[in-house]
Amino acid sequence: MAKTGLKLSPRLSFTFMILLFFLNFHVSHGDELENLLSFKASINDPFHFLSNWNSSVSFCQWNGVTCKSSSHVISIELSGKNISGKISPEVFRLPYVETIDLSSNQLSGEIPGDIFSSFPLQHLNLSNNNFTGPVPSGSISFLQELDLSNNMLSGKIPPEFGFFSSLKFLDLGGNVLVGKIPISIRNITSLQFLTLASNQLVGPIPQELGLMRSLKWIYLGYNNLSGDIPKEIGDLTSLNHLDLVYNNLTGHIPSSFGNLTNLRYLFLYQNKLTGSVPRSIFGLKSLVSLDLSDNYLSGEIPELVGQLQNLEILHLFSNNFTGKIPNALASLPRLQVLQLWSNQLSGQIPSNLGKHNNLTVLDLSTNILTGKIPETLCSSGALFKLILFSNSLNGEIPETLSACKSLRRVRLQNNSLSGELSSEFTRLPLVYFLDISGNNLSGKVGERKWDMPSLEMLNLAGNKFSGNLPGSFGSDKLENLDLSENEFSGKIPPSYGDLSELMQLKLSKNKLTGDIPDELSSCKKLVSLDLSHNQLSGSIPASLSNMSVLGQLDLSENELCGEIPQNLGRVESLVQVNISHNHLHGSLPSTGAFLAINASAVAGNDLCDGDSPSGLPPCKRNKSPTLWFVVACFVVALALLAVAAFVVVLIRGKKNLELKKVESEDGICEMQFFNSKIAKSLTINEIISSTKEENLISRGHKGIPTYKFRSSASEMQFIVKKLVDVNSITSSFWSNISEFGKLQHPNIVELKGICRSDKAAYLIYQCLEGKNLSEIVRNLSWERRQKIAMGISKALRFLHCHCTPSIVVGEVSPEKVIIDGKDEPHLMLSLPGLECTDRNNTISSGYFGPETKETKEVTEKSDIYGFGLILIELLTGKSPADAEFGLHKSIVEWARYCYSDCHLDMWVDLMIRGTKQNEIVETMNLALHCTAGDPMARPCANEVTKTLESSFRISSCVSSLKFSSPI
Repeated sequence: MAKTGLKLSPRLSFTFMILLFFLNFHVSHGDELENLLSFKASINDPFHFLSNWNSSVSFCQWNGVTCKSSSHVISIELSGKNISGKISPEVFRLPYVETIDLSSNQLSGEIPGDIFSSFPLQHLNLSNNNFTGPVPSGSISFLQELDLSNNMLSGKIPPEFGFFSSLKFLDLGGNVLVGKIPISIRNITSLQFLTLASNQLVGPIPQELGLMRSLKWIYLGYNNLSGDIPKEIGDLTSLNHLDLVYNNLTGHIPSSFGNLTNLRYLFLYQNKLTGSVPRSIFGLKSLVSLDLSDNYLSGEIPELVGQLQNLEILHLFSNNFTGKIPNALASLPRLQVLQLWSNQLSGQIPSNLGKHNNLTVLDLSTNILTGKIPETLCSSGALFKLILFSNSLNGEIPETLSACKSLRRVRLQNNSLSGELSSEFTRLPLVYFLDISGNNLSGKVGERKWDMPSLEMLNLAGNKFSGNLPGSFGSDKLENLDLSENEFSGKIPPSYGDLSELMQLKLSKNKLTGDIPDELSSCKKLVSLDLSHNQLSGSIPASLSNMSVLGQLDLSENELCGEIPQNLGRVESLVQVNISHNHLHGSLPSTGAFLAINASAVAGNDLCDGDSPSGLPPCKRNKSPTLWFVVACFVVALALLAVAAFVVVLIRGKKNLELKKVESEDGICEMQFFNSKIAKSLTINEIISSTKEENLISRGHKGIPTYKFRSSASEMQFIVKKLVDVNSITSSFWSNISEFGKLQHPNIVELKGICRSDKAAYLIYQCLEGKNLSEIVRNLSWERRQKIAMGISKALRFLHCHCTPSIVVGEVSPEKVIIDGKDEPHLMLSLPGLECTDRNNTISSGYFGPETKETKEVTEKSDIYGFGLILIELLTGKSPADAEFGLHKSIVEWARYCYSDCHLDMWVDLMIRGTKQNEIVETMNLALHCTAGDPMARPCANEVTKTLESSFRISSCVSSLKFSSPI
C-alpha cells in the first residue's frame, strides 16, 4: 500500500515556522498585556504613576515596565509609588519576568500563594508594605533575591525555602513570624545575606548554619532565640556582619569566632551571655564595630584589644568587667566611640587615650576609676560627649579640655576633682550640658568671663566655689542652673531675671546676703526656686506672687523679715512652699499654697494662722484705742461702696463657678463652669442644641461624639463632648472633675465646664483652630516635628511633676494632640472614668504600654510609652495602627531593629530624610527608652524633656550608635 502524506517545500516549511513563531508571540504578548492590566485593576494609584498603562500604548513603554528586545516583560519596578490595594496574582505569572519590585508601598492583604509561578524570576522584592497572612511556600531554582521584610507576615517559615538553590539574598525581617528557624535552610549553600530579625522566632540558632559557607551577613536580632551560640558559626569564614542582638542567648561567646577573619561588625548586645571575651576575638583585625554590651560578661579586657587597628566603635558597657582599662586602646587609630560604663573597672584611664584615636564619644561612667583625667582625650578635636561621672577621679580638669571646642555634653560629677576652672573652660562655645557637681573644685568663678552661648544646663553644686555668683553665662538658653552647696557670698545678681528660659534655679546652702531681687519674677518659665540655707535679708518680694508656673519655692533658713505677701500662692501651680526659720511675722496668706501647709514649712518664725493645719497659734485681734477706732471707721466708710461692689462681683464670680442646677430641654441639669466669663456667655439650652449632626467633627474610641459650635452671645467657639450613657460614669468622676478644670498650661486643652442630666452629660472645652497630629504628621518638616515633640513633653512634665497629685493623661496618641496655626501642640486629656482610661473596658489603643493591657491600670509610665510611640511616628511616618504593625509591640520591635544598624534611609520618613541625621538618631534613642517593655526602665517626664531638648543639639551621628549612659 502506497504511503501518503504532506510534503512541504523548503520555502513553505520556512514560511510555516515563521507563522508559528508570530502566532506564539501574539498569544504570549496578549497574555502579558492581560496580566498587567489585571494587576493595575487590582490596585489604587493615587499619584497616577500608572496613567499610561493602557492598550493604546505598547506595554514596553509603560512606566515601571522594562522589556527585552521590545517584546516581553522582564522587569516591573514600582518601588515607593504609594500604590495600595490587594495585588492580583497575574503579575507573578508573566512568563519572562526576571525582576518584580513592589517595595515601599501600601499594598495589603495576603501575598498570592503562587508568587513563585514564573520560572525565570530572579529578583522579588515586596518589602515595606502591609502584607499579612503566611509566607507563601514553594521555590524557584533561579531566584536569587527574596525580600519580604517589614510587613505583617505571620506563621512559620516554610521548610520549602531550603529548595531555593540559587538564592543569595533572603530578608524576612520585620514581620511576626513564629516557630523555629527551619534546619532545611542549610541547603541554600549559595546564600550570602540572611535576615530573620525582628520577628518572634524561638528556639536555638541551628548549628547547621555553619554549612552555609557563602554567608556574609547574618541578622537574627530582636527575636526570642535561646540557648548557646553555635560554635559552627565560626566556620563561616566569609562572614562580614553578625547581628544576634536582643535575644535570650546564654553561655559563652564561642572561641571559634576567631576564625571569622573577614568579620567587620559583631553585635551580641542585650543577651544573657556569660564568661570572658575569648582572646581569639581580639585577633579579628577587620573589626570596625564590636558591641557586647548589656550582658553578664566578666573578666578583664586584655591588652590584645590593641590588635583591632580598624576598630571604630567599642561598646562593652553594662557588664561585669573588672581590672584596668587596657592601655592598648590608646593605640587604635580609628577609634571614635568608646563606651565602658557600668562595669567594675578600676585603676587609671590610659594616659595617652585620645592622642592617637579619633574620639568623638567617651563614656567611662559608673566604674571605680582613679587618677587624673588624661590631657589627651580631645587630641582629635572631635570629642563632643565626655561622660566620666561616678568614679573616684582626682586632680584638676585638664587645660586641654578647656581648648576642646567640639565639646557639647560634659558630665564629670561625683568624683574627687579639685583645683580651679580655667578661664577658657567657661568659654566653650558648643557645650549645652555641663555637670561638674559633687567634686572639690574651688576658686572664684564669678570673676571668670562666662561665654557659653549654647548652655542649657549648668550644675556646679557640691563644690567649694567662693566669691560672688557669676552675673552672666553668655547664654539666653539656660534652663537649669544649680549653684547650691558651695561657698558663694554676696548678692543674687538681678541679671538672673534676664534668663527667660530658666525653669530651675538652686542657690541653696551658700552664704548669700542682701535682698531677693524683684527681677527674678521676670523668669516666667521658672518652676522651682530654692534659695534656702543662706543669709538673705529683707522681705519676700510681692512680685513672686505673679510667677504663673512656679511650683516649688524654698526660702527657709535665711534672715528674711516682714510679712508674707498676701497674694503669694494665689497661682495654682505653687504646691510646695517652705519659709521656715526666718524672722517673718503676721498671718499666713489665705491662698491655696498655705491652706494645707505642713507645720515644719512655717516653723521658726513669728507667724500666726487661723484654721489651717500649720500648727501656728491663732492670730489675735488687738484692742484699738478710740482714735484708731474712729480712723478705722472713717476708712471703712470711705471704702464701703468699693468693698461692697467687689464683694458682689466676687460672689457672683464664685457663684458662676459653683455647681448649680438649672432647667433645660433634658430636664434638670447640674452645671459648673471653670471660667466666669464663659459662665456668663453660655446657656444650657445653647450647649444642648449644639449637639446636632451638622456640628459633628469626630467620634472617640467608645463612640463619644464631639461637636464644634459658636456661642451666639460672645462669638466664642467651643468644643462639646456628649456622653449619653450617664449611668455608667462613676461618682468619683464628677467629684474630681473640678481639678481638671483648674489645669492651665499652654500645651493642654482647657476644660471650660460641665453639665449633666439624667439623659446626657456635656463636657465643654476651649476650641483650638487646628488639626489632629495624625492628620498632618507626614507633611511636617523636621523643625516643626521638633516643636511638637517638645510641646507634648512639656505638657507631660507639667502633669506628672508639677500637679499634686500627679495627673495621668491615659492615652497619649496623635489623635489626642491638636496642632494650632503656630505649630504649638495641645494635649487633650482623657478624663478618668471615660474613654480608654476606664479600667472596666478593654484597653485597645496601640499607644498604651504593654503592661496596661494586662492590668487595665494607666500610669505615668504608660503615658511615657505613648509619647515614645509618637516620637517614633514623628521620625518614621508610621504608626501602630498601620497594618504592617498589627500586633501591639511590632512597631517598637521594628524601630529597634532599624535603629540598631543606623540605616537611616530604611526607617526615616521620606519628608525629613537627609536632614539633621544626628538629631534624628538621638531622638530615636529616646523613643526606644520611652517604649521599653519594662515600665521601670522608661524615663520620667522631666528626664524626657531634658533629653529631648539636648538631643536636638548633638552634631555627630556615628554609624551603629546605640544607647549611651543614663542622661
